[in-house]
Amino acid sequence: MASQDKQDAITLLTEDHRTVEGLFEQFEQASDSQKKEQIARQICTELKVHALLEEEIFYPALRGKIDDDDIDEALVEHDGAKLLINEIEASGAEARFFEAKVKVLQEQIEHHVKEEEQESDNIFSQARNTEVDLQMLGQQMAARKAELMQIAGTGASRPRRPRRWRPHDGIGPKKNRDPDRDRRRLRGRHRLSGEPAPHQRRR
Repeated sequence: MASQDKQDAITLLTEDHRTVEGLFEQFEQASDSQKKEQIARQICTELKVHALLEEEIFYPALRGKIDDDDIDEALVEHDGAKLLINEIEASGAEARFFEAKVKVLQEQIEHHVKEEEQESDNIFSQARNTEVDLQMLGQQMAARKAELMQIAGTGASRPRRPRRWRPHDGIGPKKNRDPDRDRRRLRGRHRLSGEPAPHQRRR
């Protein structure tokens, strides 16, 4: 793996893709249900962190510089994947459809990766053709990833009362980050982008 100080943003995200692909392969090969659940939770954590990096830093930096429709589509794909992540994290390996949900999540991620890496005029190739400093962006993302992975690794693997995970709430770099808020976003279920906040719901 490339060192963090030499990674540009696309290299970092591409390596994330390979990491998750490897975890999906491990899940398929595992025969023990406890091991499958452990790998599935690791997959969910990796995807949460990856999505936050894209939503907070990568996509906002490209907004208006590449095809905005591609960014919008990617965000909607994030939402679709996160619905499954919510369900996987709220259940266990013995639950009905657990393996099927992980398999469908894998298929969704493979499609998302294809559109970012392999399709003609994909997001990554468009990003390479902009004046965005991908090296500097990669350093920001590497630092943020280290922060998020540390937060993700310091709590219980399953919250007692799952919260709904909000995929891209408040997209954009945060000058004053809230570690508690990050912890909630990584460990629990959060509100999806189209859902009203609790204070906005009709009583």
